[in-house]
Amino acid sequence: MIGRFRRSRTDAAPPGGRRSPDPSDRPGASRHPGPHRSPSRRPGQRRAAGGRLTRYWGVGTLAAQVFLLQVIVVLVVVLAAAAALVLQGRYDGEDSAKERSLAAAEAFAHAPGTAPALESPDPAALLRGPAEETQVGAGLDFVSVLDKEGVRLVAPDPRLLGTKDPGIGPATTGETYVNTYHGAPGTAVRAVVPVMDASRRVVGMVTAGVKVETLGHLLNKQLPMVLGSAAVALVLATAGTALVSRRLRRQTRGLGPAEMTRMYEHHDAVLHAVREGVLIVGADGCVLLANDEARRLLDLPEDSDRRHVSELGLSPELTRLLESGEVASDAVFPAGDRLLAVNTRPTAPYGGAPGLVASLRDTTELRALTGRAEVARERLTLLYEAGVRIGSTLDVRRTAEELAEVAVPRMADVVTVELLDAVLHGEEPTGAVNRMRRTVLRGPDPDRPLQPVGDLIQFVVADTPMVAALRRGKAVLVPDLHTAQDWRAQDPEGARRVLEYGIHSLITVPLRARGVVLGMVNFWRSAGSPRFEEEDVAVAEELVARAAVAIDNARRYSREHAMAVTLQRSLLPRDLPEQDALEVASRYLPAQSGVGGDWFDVIPLPGFRVALVVGDVVGHGLHAAVTMGRLRTAVLNFSSLDLPPDELLGHLDEMVMRLDSPTAGADGEASPVTGATCLYAIYDPVGGRCALSRAGHVVPAVVDPAGRVTFPELPLSPPLGVGGHPFEAGELDLAEGSRLVLFTDGLIEDRRRDIDEGLRLLGSAVAGADRTPEETCRALMETMLPEHPSDDVALLVARTRLLDPSRVAVWDVPFDVMAVSRVRGDVSRRLHEWGLEEQSFAMELVLSELLTNAIRYGAPPVRVRLLLGRTVVCEVSDGSNTSPRLRRAATTDEGGRGLFLVSQFADRWGTRYAARGKVIWAELTPGDAPEPDPMLLLDEMAW
Repeated sequence: MIGRFRRSRTDAAPPGGRRSPDPSDRPGASRHPGPHRSPSRRPGQRRAAGGRLTRYWGVGTLAAQVFLLQVIVVLVVVLAAAAALVLQGRYDGEDSAKERSLAAAEAFAHAPGTAPALESPDPAALLRGPAEETQVGAGLDFVSVLDKEGVRLVAPDPRLLGTKDPGIGPATTGETYVNTYHGAPGTAVRAVVPVMDASRRVVGMVTAGVKVETLGHLLNKQLPMVLGSAAVALVLATAGTALVSRRLRRQTRGLGPAEMTRMYEHHDAVLHAVREGVLIVGADGCVLLANDEARRLLDLPEDSDRRHVSELGLSPELTRLLESGEVASDAVFPAGDRLLAVNTRPTAPYGGAPGLVASLRDTTELRALTGRAEVARERLTLLYEAGVRIGSTLDVRRTAEELAEVAVPRMADVVTVELLDAVLHGEEPTGAVNRMRRTVLRGPDPDRPLQPVGDLIQFVVADTPMVAALRRGKAVLVPDLHTAQDWRAQDPEGARRVLEYGIHSLITVPLRARGVVLGMVNFWRSAGSPRFEEEDVAVAEELVARAAVAIDNARRYSREHAMAVTLQRSLLPRDLPEQDALEVASRYLPAQSGVGGDWFDVIPLPGFRVALVVGDVVGHGLHAAVTMGRLRTAVLNFSSLDLPPDELLGHLDEMVMRLDSPTAGADGEASPVTGATCLYAIYDPVGGRCALSRAGHVVPAVVDPAGRVTFPELPLSPPLGVGGHPFEAGELDLAEGSRLVLFTDGLIEDRRRDIDEGLRLLGSAVAGADRTPEETCRALMETMLPEHPSDDVALLVARTRLLDPSRVAVWDVPFDVMAVSRVRGDVSRRLHEWGLEEQSFAMELVLSELLTNAIRYGAPPVRVRLLLGRTVVCEVSDGSNTSPRLRRAATTDEGGRGLFLVSQFADRWGTRYAARGKVIWAELTPGDAPEPDPMLLLDEMAW
């Protein structure tokens, strides 16, 4: 409506320069002038080219007036600029002449030979040549030399020689000056410089200058260029003015003021007469124009023009659209009690200023249809959101809470969920459905008059809506609780409080999955919300059906998870064994997604040594838990052989490979064990030496007594079940009070960090002195693990102890049977020193048998070591790898009864292999000397 005026098609000439015949040219046609046609034009008369120019460029037209005014302004500006350039050129010429004259005169006057030449007998002859050279070189009109009285000695005009220059007064006193000189040889810009001798006396003067007529010649040479530039500027400015005028002529179509007024009056009448609102908004968000229909539809105030759209009281959505300048097509917005269809387009592409034009149509009759479509859309959105949000976790209670979160407040004001106790515990639901546990109660007010979470809900009255819903297996609607009497039968007092609170409408839906009732869901609406309708029942049933499947899945998972956790915890050590070498604390935490294959173990070994084991089976679930149990049992069995860590892991690797072979050759569904890792360490408290070997496992952390943390470089072997690679062991010397931290990768790895960052965080968590293993475990679990870990974690922290040297006795025994009695006596005396007189006989007997066997059947060197702790351990080592074995000797055998006697008097005995040779050990408990069976002894000794 505002912007470029477009000519009607009837006024435009067709292609080829021909116009369509004017209807008024036909006989009998009406010959009234149109609203855009000149009244003076006769019907059927063609507009000649001269007439068109006269109309466009006549002085009476707006375009011609503006053009003449602009031409006059440009002409004045150009003439003023030319005059300014002339004056500036003259000023610059005089200034340049003064500078050149002064420079030339000073250079000549201060030349080394000028002053001596003036004092010579014939100064004119000496100075005439240099003066002429200076005049030509500096481009001056004259250079003259005067004596100290002002008489010209050298001059460009011979007629001036010998004459006195009258205007040199200041120079006779030694002053240099520049002035405009009027006199012979002509008016000039002249510089006068005195010439002084060595005693600073004036001996003459030098004058140099440029005649004014020379400056005029120079300016006359520049004047054509200046005037030419002015003419070019005038032409360019006139052309630009003509272009602007042509643009204005096109804008106004060559119309005069009266025609333009009539045109805009016509447009204004059309704008306000249409039954569609038009609103024009500027780039700054202010209203530029609003017609009468727009004011009516939007209820705009009288002073709405030039006000910002945010000040008009429009809806936030419509205000945002008008402010943003976005393009919209038939967007529906509320405006009071109306619904408006709004179309917006920018004005800038159509020749107008940047802004927005909006057209508005009243579409109130579409309110009902739009409302129903919106309700349907909201219900579909609710069901979609329910499918996304309900069942995000495999937890029964959390799934029920997600159902309530989705339904409140979009579906109901209050939602209660009751579940069977069997469902809450992950068990199969029973046939008794009249006793449920309130699991969720969600609503905006914490003081709701409904039974709280945890209460037992019993359905004992057959007429209540809940019982009816359970019996029918589908939802029951109670639109108005005030008029319904059946739901009050079970608890009249509670029903009264519910009504007083404002709850007035109910939908109760049984929670069923796979044909089995799991619980009940109740949707309540309170004051301020409309009643439930039949359409709401279908939505409620769909919500509950989706939640029922998710709750049943969570129940099944809870049952399987509980079985797996029970199985895994039964496979893990219940209590850590008592021993003197280490102070140990442990933790095991299953993953949120299910149990895994992490395990740990503490295994006492002979000689007060302790084996520490940490392992991890890749994967989760029952298979990982069963595999973990098999590996733990294998480690316990192999440790009974008292093998070094690397040999034990080698045997364990072979066992895993044997387990994998039948698994892989079966139906292909079972997963192999390959992927299990293990760390096996043996700590000896006698010397503080710890031997470790690891199969694909993370390195342990070592915390010294000062609290410094290190991760030692230990040999790394492939995981168990790979095969074909030897296992290596490393050794650590641990001071007393050091802490050894063994863990699985679930402690340090997480989605939010890598293993290196996890190790750094673990090091900072365990650092510090005087921490017990229990405190270390607690700090690690609090610092390293999220609320719901994604992998299970096994943690073992051991603080080292050293066996007191006074409780260790060692004897190197000569390879001679005669040395047995001497060593036996030494051992007896050491037992008396330890206060173990009661064990002296049994220990001497055991030592005699072991030492005699080592000397008879072994190889040197032979050594005896006696250790005192919770028990007394006697160890006899020799250089042979032949291991004795227990057997029952025949009556004709002369030997073979020594180990039998050892087994009768010792609590435990056994053999372990060292790097060179073997060690046979026997263990006795102080204060609990064994009493061997006399009959067996007599039988063995009967020979």
